[in-house]
Amino acid sequence: MKRSGWRYLWKSEDIRKKLLITLLLLAIYRFASNIPVPGIDREVVKQLTTATGAAGSLINLLDLLSGGAVSRFSILAMGVYPYITAQIILQLLQPIIPALERKMQEDPRGGRIWMEKWTVILTIPMAALSAIGQINIFNAMLGGSSVITNFGFTGAKLLPTLASLFTMMAGTMLGVWLGQLISEFGIRNQGLSLIICAGIVSRIPQNLYALVTDEQTRWLISIVIAILLLTIFAIVYIQQGRRFVPVMFPGRRIGNRMSMPVKSNLPLMVNMAGMIPLIFAQSFLTFPAILASFFMTSKTEWLANLAASTTQIFSGDSTWYPMMFFSLVVLFSYFYTDVLFAQQNYGENLKKQGAQIPGVARGGPTQRYLMKVQRRITLPGALSLGIIAVMPYIFGAFLPMGASQAGIFLVSSSGLLIVVGTVRDTFQIIETELKLHGYEDRLIS
Repeated sequence: MKRSGWRYLWKSEDIRKKLLITLLLLAIYRFASNIPVPGIDREVVKQLTTATGAAGSLINLLDLLSGGAVSRFSILAMGVYPYITAQIILQLLQPIIPALERKMQEDPRGGRIWMEKWTVILTIPMAALSAIGQINIFNAMLGGSSVITNFGFTGAKLLPTLASLFTMMAGTMLGVWLGQLISEFGIRNQGLSLIICAGIVSRIPQNLYALVTDEQTRWLISIVIAILLLTIFAIVYIQQGRRFVPVMFPGRRIGNRMSMPVKSNLPLMVNMAGMIPLIFAQSFLTFPAILASFFMTSKTEWLANLAASTTQIFSGDSTWYPMMFFSLVVLFSYFYTDVLFAQQNYGENLKKQGAQIPGVARGGPTQRYLMKVQRRITLPGALSLGIIAVMPYIFGAFLPMGASQAGIFLVSSSGLLIVVGTVRDTFQIIETELKLHGYEDRLIS
């Protein structure tokens, strides 16, 4: 009989401590998401939840990304997405600036520290820009009403406005800080992913309730469950996909004898980037709407019309949005895979070990060969990720309007990608921790 190492999960003091810290920090984050921004007009905020059309689609999208914080207009209304936007900007600069790329390759640890420091610094102006843009978008959608009382940068409105903006910026930095604490003292390297995942999961009961209580959508429950199970299966199947590249390791001298060369395999993942391309794509698509919000009240007619059109296109209600979403998911899959693969530097690492891929020279040629293989197998993974991401828009074209308003399909596809990916990575990390502490699966008689 096989005894699972997971039965010792709570017995290990170190692992138990990490789990409790993670749960406590996530509870603090969810509690903070209910703290309102000072100066909000509650009656105006209520109108946000009942908005329809392009405005309603954009608000629902932002509300999903923030875990319901937008509908309450809490201090975490922007979530941690300004931080992710800062990450995107700095990672896009790596292939553009040769010195930065060399720094990351020559000293990976120092490069990561430098990247983390400047990502946090860049998050501050990005959070300020996002806060102003978010308020401007909502004000324009509500026909001139302001979600923040006395909002403006002149006269007596200046101090209340700055207080509201600084509070929203502080909320984002709080979310980033809690995520870093989780990665350091809780489940390692999963802080921000768990923060985003917790926000998405918190919306599922509300969406299910809306689906069950609405007579027009009640019959969809069985369809939703079937799609949910199929989507989970597809996500896990894609995440487990591997291409095994044969590698020959040299024999070792043991005393006066020389062992035979060892044949092994190097596993390359079909979806090496995980759910990061999806998070990047969602953050990237919300940014143009935020920029356009600064010009929606412009006195120049063509500029105001352009800003309104941009907001509508990037609201999630336009036919262009799913196509852009799909394209960005595929592009970010390739981009992030290339970044991760370059950091691994398989060519030099295999060369140091004396290993060689049959028929391929060591060093640079090995790295180029593996990169070519990785890019080839990334195509089905990226396409599958993009198709799953736009599933709610595909089904929304054939289902009643009430189904799309319930929002369950959005959670069941793009949101579910993040949730399943985060849960899978978290389980793998916990399993690794169990093995490091000696709690492995054992066969007992």
